[in-house]
Amino acid sequence: MMERVTLIMDLFERPQTHLTLEAVSRRTQLPRSTTHRILDQLVRLDWLRHTVAGYTLGSRALGLGGREIGHSALRSAAAPHLLDLAVRTRMVVHLAVLDGPEIYYLDKVGGRAAVDIPSKVGGRAVAHCTGLGKAMLAWLTPEEIDARCAPVMERRTAHSIGRLDQLHRELGLVRRRNGLAIDRGECFPDLGCVGLALRGPEGPVGAISVVGDGRSPLELVAPLVVDAVRAVSDELFETAHGAEAGVDLKSG
Repeated sequence: MMERVTLIMDLFERPQTHLTLEAVSRRTQLPRSTTHRILDQLVRLDWLRHTVAGYTLGSRALGLGGREIGHSALRSAAAPHLLDLAVRTRMVVHLAVLDGPEIYYLDKVGGRAAVDIPSKVGGRAVAHCTGLGKAMLAWLTPEEIDARCAPVMERRTAHSIGRLDQLHRELGLVRRRNGLAIDRGECFPDLGCVGLALRGPEGPVGAISVVGDGRSPLELVAPLVVDAVRAVSDELFETAHGAEAGVDLKSG
């Protein structure tokens, strides 16, 4: 029994992995009925969760360093694409995740230019004032956006969003731009960025942005950001059907 459980759990290599019953049965070569029984037990014990996208790691598994593993997998998958994006745009590139009302910077690439940008790996910024944050907030429910942002809803610069109704309107624009979020001097004066979320089966798991002079035509580099997000998504997400998932740029 333990060997069969191990066979199944070994399939969930990343916190973002989602697999159907059929995929688990096929890969382990266990009978479907046996696979279903073990999966059901693992769900009841919180080692796995059963979602609309398939089975994925549960709270017990994620409690064993799962968050750090998830960040490590995201950073590892993104690293070469962040470097390529920085070389192609000659701008500073960020990778961040959403943590409550803030973003948490996982990586920053840009050579000498990065010195002039006051962000840092391991640092934080309020989500509603950044392109990275708005790119991820746009795919949460209105209730979750309010719960996260209401306690910190204030301006950081003269260009920041300062009210929830303004934030919701801005996030509506992000969705209509197929997920692209733009920040012009909202977090740091005179700096601008364009960001796009990495979206898994259950919502945003991170975001990538390029940062530069707030007066520069940021929209021109947006296609390159889209390409980078697609490439990272292809490597990062294993879907319920066992295929790789790209970022959804058609919704909204």
